[in-house]
Amino acid sequence: MKILEQKIQESETRLFKVVFPNTTNHYDTLFGGMAMYLMDEVAFMTATRFSRKKMVTVSSKKIDFNQPIPADTIIELVGKVVKVGRTSLEVEVEIFVEEMYSEVRRSAIKGGFTLVAIDEQKQPIPVI
Repeated sequence: MKILEQKIQESETRLFKVVFPNTTNHYDTLFGGMAMYLMDEVAFMTATRFSRKKMVTVSSKKIDFNQPIPADTIIELVGKVVKVGRTSLEVEVEIFVEEMYSEVRRSAIKGGFTLVAIDEQKQPIPVI
C-alpha cells in the first residue's frame, strides 16, 4: 500500500454520540447547527490525524440533510480524507443514524470541509 493511501486509511475518524433532547429542535430532531458543529469537529480530527499539524477549517462544501435524525437515536460520524493538496485537505464527513433498539442504520447527512495546515504565524504550510 502506498504511503499516502495508508495515511488516508489510518486517519479515518469515527465518533459516536447519542442524540439527547438538549441537541434537538422544535421538531424533536437533531438541530442542523449541532450537526454541522459535530461534522466540523470530526473533519478537524481527521485532518489533524492525517497531517499531525495545526489545521484550521477554511470552508465547508454542500451539506446534504437527507434524513431527519430523531432524538433518542445513536449517531456515528465518519470523517475521511478525500483529497490532498499542497497546504490543504478535503475531508468528507457523513452522519449515520441508528435506532437504539433495532438494527436500523441509515445515512442521514453528508458534507465536505476544506482544512489548511498552518505554522506558528498562522501561515499555510505543506500538509505532508
